[in-house]
This record gives sequence, C-alpha cells and structure tokens, in this order.
Amino acid sequence: MSTEHDGGKPSVKARRILLKISGESFCPPHERGISMNSVNHLAAQIVKVAKLGVQIAVVMGGGNILRGAQFKATNGAGSIQEATAHYMGMLATVINGLALQDAIEALSQPTRLMSAIQMDAVSEPYLRRRAQRHLEKGRVVILAGGTGSPFVTTDTAAAQRALELDCDVILKATKVRGVYSEDPEKNPNATFFPHLNFNDVIGRQLRVMDSEAFAKCAEHNMPIMVFNFREDDNLERAVCGENVGTIIDSNP
Repeated sequence: MSTEHDGGKPSVKARRILLKISGESFCPPHERGISMNSVNHLAAQIVKVAKLGVQIAVVMGGGNILRGAQFKATNGAGSIQEATAHYMGMLATVINGLALQDAIEALSQPTRLMSAIQMDAVSEPYLRRRAQRHLEKGRVVILAGGTGSPFVTTDTAAAQRALELDCDVILKATKVRGVYSEDPEKNPNATFFPHLNFNDVIGRQLRVMDSEAFAKCAEHNMPIMVFNFREDDNLERAVCGENVGTIIDSNP
C-alpha cells in the first residue's frame, strides 16, 4: 500500500484490503438481529469495490446476534463459562457471514466463506494459502469464526488475517466519521483527527482497536483507516485514494 500526503492529508491506494465490519453493521442503529436492508447495503458497497479489481477479505463481528461479554456477569451453577460464550460469539459471525455471502452473490460477485472453526456443511476451513488464491481469482473472501480461539476479539482476528494475507490496509468500518479526541456522540465538540501516527494513538490513549490488535498493526506497520461505512460510496472513495476517515500509520 502507498500512503501519500497531499497538503497534509494522507491518501490510501490499495490492491488488497481487509475490511473489518462490526456486527452492528448488519442491522439498523440500536437494533439487534439481521436486517437484509442493512446486509444488502454492505454487499452493494463491497461489490462495487470488487468490480474495480480490488481484492477484498472481510472480517465481521457477531454482536448483533450475541456478545460473549454479556455472560461475564453470570456465575455459579447453571451459568455459561466465558470461553463457551466466546465460542457462541464466533458462531454468530458465521451466521452473519452466510447472510453477507448470499447478498454479495446475488449481485453476481463470487465469494468464499471461510471459517476458523471447521463447519464443512456451510463454509470452507480457513487456510491462508487457499484464501490467498481465492483473493487472486477475484473472489470476496468472508472470514468467519474469529481466530477459532476464545478470548480473542474480532479486531485481533482482523489484524492477524490482514498480516497473514499480505493486505495493504485494514479498513475499519464504524458508525462515525473516524477517530476523535472523545466520543463525538457524547461531545459534539470533540476533535476529529484525519491522520494519526501509531505513537500518537498510544500517547493520546485513543481507542482505535483493542490493544492486542493495535500492537500487531504498529509492530508490522499495517495501516488502518477508520471510516463511516453507512455513508454511500465511502468504501469506494477510500480505495480510490480519498481520505474519508482517519488513517493511522507510521508517517509523522
């Protein structure tokens, strides 16, 4: 990936991207479950970019269906162990992946759903070299099941897969424009950052990804762009070189 600064604004041009989508993107704001209107909106943006020749791997969360953390407060007889809850959350990402796969293929774009948890009836097992071949053949690769291990977030799974698959950038889809000094929904005067250095994020204690995921990206110089995925064409604009959110990299 190349990052260029034009008038102080960074630009991203990528041949292969890792798109990280939260489970919340699969339903309207403040709702749960799966809304096909939301899924179709995701699919349309992904297909538009795939038609440009960009190779796309997708990692999604499952919080719209179930969050493993919701069981942390339950203890004692009959409670669900936290590790089990994390596995349940991983299975939720497979459900989202199946919905996204059908929506993308309905637009005549080939896909492959690959899972870190073996589920041969609905997905291929995740194998790095096989995933790379799918990407090279122009297939959108949907990566479900996290890393296959509990106590690992989908942010960390996204960072891990981006590095394994030699992606140029992680595009992290959010419900806000990018990274701010504070939560912009709570403080409308929060400062927006169009560009941040990895060290800036650490020094300002800004939450971009969980600490393990961010450390992987910083150590291996994997750029991250945080942007609002609900705005039409933002994904296309991002891969075509526009900074539609916040880019985090090693540049000063």
